[in-house]
Amino acid sequence: MKRIFLIGYMGAGKTTIGKVLSKRLGLSFIDLDCYIEGRYHKTVGQLFAEKGEESFRDIERRMLHEVALFEDVLVSTGGGAPCFFDNMEFMNGCGTTVYLQASVEELVKRLELCKHTRPVLKGRSGDELKAFVADSLEKRNPCYEKASVIFDAEVMLTDADVEAIVAALEKVL
Repeated sequence: MKRIFLIGYMGAGKTTIGKVLSKRLGLSFIDLDCYIEGRYHKTVGQLFAEKGEESFRDIERRMLHEVALFEDVLVSTGGGAPCFFDNMEFMNGCGTTVYLQASVEELVKRLELCKHTRPVLKGRSGDELKAFVADSLEKRNPCYEKASVIFDAEVMLTDADVEAIVAALEKVL
């Protein structure tokens, strides 16, 4: 029985790496945000807007506990999931946590390309986006750094980069 939780800031590559790594390890892949959306029939953005962050984080915690009951699974968490309640301690207690770490500059580059799909980033660009990411990452890093494995996911431009990261993670896990 194996449980792996990929954590890290939005844009760190949790879903991209998770899909490939789960296949390589023969594990089921669950994107926690997609799991929540499937259960509630609403997007994470809609849930945030309708219920507020506190209620969303409670939903997220309950769904995390639910997927953690599954065996042989790799879970890609939302960027904030490890930082609320006792989620990080819970994940460390029932599986292996992997922090996909990337610099503020690299995260900003990645997020610029998809900020229209992330409600919290809408309307932010340039220095404002960089300041937002830097501030958020500084607050979240103490949670992220409690991971069993801290892995450098800075270079992820090509399929070959993703394959290299997955191969290196396979050796660690």
